[in-house]
Amino acid sequence: MGKTPIIQVRGLTAGYKGEVTLDNVNFDIYRGEIFIILGGSGCGKSTLLKNMIGLHDPYRGQVLIEGKDIVLAEGKRRLQILRKFGVLFQSSALLGSMTIAENIALPLQEYTSLPRETIDFLVRMKLNMVGLRGYEGYLPAELSGGMKKRAGIARAMALDPEILFLDEPSAGLDPVTSAGLDNLIVQFNASLGTTMVVVTHELPSIYSIAHRVIMLDKRAKNIIAEGGPVELRDKSDNPFVRNFFNRQVGEGLNV
Repeated sequence: MGKTPIIQVRGLTAGYKGEVTLDNVNFDIYRGEIFIILGGSGCGKSTLLKNMIGLHDPYRGQVLIEGKDIVLAEGKRRLQILRKFGVLFQSSALLGSMTIAENIALPLQEYTSLPRETIDFLVRMKLNMVGLRGYEGYLPAELSGGMKKRAGIARAMALDPEILFLDEPSAGLDPVTSAGLDNLIVQFNASLGTTMVVVTHELPSIYSIAHRVIMLDKRAKNIIAEGGPVELRDKSDNPFVRNFFNRQVGEGLNV
């Protein structure tokens, strides 16, 4: 993991329907790290993610991807930035009427001029990487929750992005399936050097995969803690932060 920022968030003020949920937020994400965004309900985790991937525009501030501001970029410049990352949405967002292979092939067909044979090969390769070899012809409804998440990662990785955003990847999964998904994330990060930005509040996942975390707070509308999860658990001077990291697995996060 290098100390070169691949994402820089500067003075970000954002919210929904005119209500500010994040006020003047600043942080860097370094190339090759697994970076976790966490916090209680309503603290702005999803809002922050949507602003970082260009789905929403902030009220003020910048989101720089390798030095280029996605907020101001338009047309081809914006597309060039978007090509740098893939996204796994919480629901996996697979198209139900298309097979798993067709879902993964979609970004390759849309953004490359590769021949059909090459696309088919890449689809099989991506499925093999996520442990879904042989499931090309299945529909999303025929897969378990964990398999859908893996298929969603395969699609997000179809164009070999430098950055992978994952929104609550362990949500709704049993502990064994969740641990397998965590291992997959760590494996991709180690073998491919992909920068991972993960929204989650699942303690086992945080301890298993995080290089660094930021913790958002609803009342502060900003970051109240930043660092490694063990460091924050043992050394934070904020009781709310300590309570979060010292709670029992499965215990809810009170805000």
